[in-house]
Amino acid sequence: MNSDGTSAVPLSGTAAVSDLNLLRTFLAVYRSGSFTAAAGLLGLSQPTVTAQIRSLERQTGRELFARLPRGVAPTPVAHDLAARVATPLDALAAAVGQDDSPDERAAPVHLAGPAELLCTRVLPALAPLAAEGVRLRVVPGLTDPLLDELRAGRHDLVVATFRPRGRTLVAVPLMDEEFVLVAAPVWADRVGERVAVEGPAALHAVPLVSYAEDVPLARRYWRHVFGTRLSCPAAVTVPDLRGVLAAVTAGAGFTVLPRYLCDAEIASGALVLLHDPDDPPINTGYLVQRPGRPDNADVTRVRDLLIDAGRTW
Repeated sequence: MNSDGTSAVPLSGTAAVSDLNLLRTFLAVYRSGSFTAAAGLLGLSQPTVTAQIRSLERQTGRELFARLPRGVAPTPVAHDLAARVATPLDALAAAVGQDDSPDERAAPVHLAGPAELLCTRVLPALAPLAAEGVRLRVVPGLTDPLLDELRAGRHDLVVATFRPRGRTLVAVPLMDEEFVLVAAPVWADRVGERVAVEGPAALHAVPLVSYAEDVPLARRYWRHVFGTRLSCPAAVTVPDLRGVLAAVTAGAGFTVLPRYLCDAEIASGALVLLHDPDDPPINTGYLVQRPGRPDNADVTRVRDLLIDAGRTW
């Protein structure tokens, strides 16, 4: 506290902030994700909120929010400041009888990972937490850029398709993905049992469907199962494995998919296994976070629930 009774909150590399109103406004923007939403929560006009955030940014000498077409995204500096001021401001509000809504008491948990895994496994597992007041902000993407964003403080947790190198991040195994070679019955009937006998040559006349031009899943399957290099280019590419699944189920050709994504189609007969090796390719997915105890207790709740759910995936 300052000698005049105001609160001075130091931020690494910046001047101290002594106006509680600016900090309250900052926390409302941080938690709501936009200046407009924060204005509604605080009973202020949107221009007033904008002016207060600009004033706070001038005082700290750092950008706190990246302005987006819709709303704002906290910078790493904002994450750090929120971690410092959230608990004291909430305690002060409770002491003077300001009852914030449950949505304001906890910051959202920022979670990222592959779109297909998020939609088919992660979000269904986390659904009960929403009814308990946990706020989630979920972003799909590729592992490499998502890990860079995690290091920068943009995410709390990332579901990664590989274990990150170095010691700046903590990774725990989440699940094993088994890759399967599948096609619709129209193609499976033509190929029959030839893949087991002839190997990949049996598929030369069948179009390959992939999520990328370099056909990474198929290349890995060929190398691991057939011990040879895949030379077949993709006939169809869709940058989403759910799109690949839809195309192959409709008869576009063959593909390699994680079993979890197509188990239902295999069980129903909409897709057929073209090969069933004793040693299929396996990939381990990881749940990754920055070292140290999270400032937001809900991050731990999300992490623990995902780890428990991963044991059954």
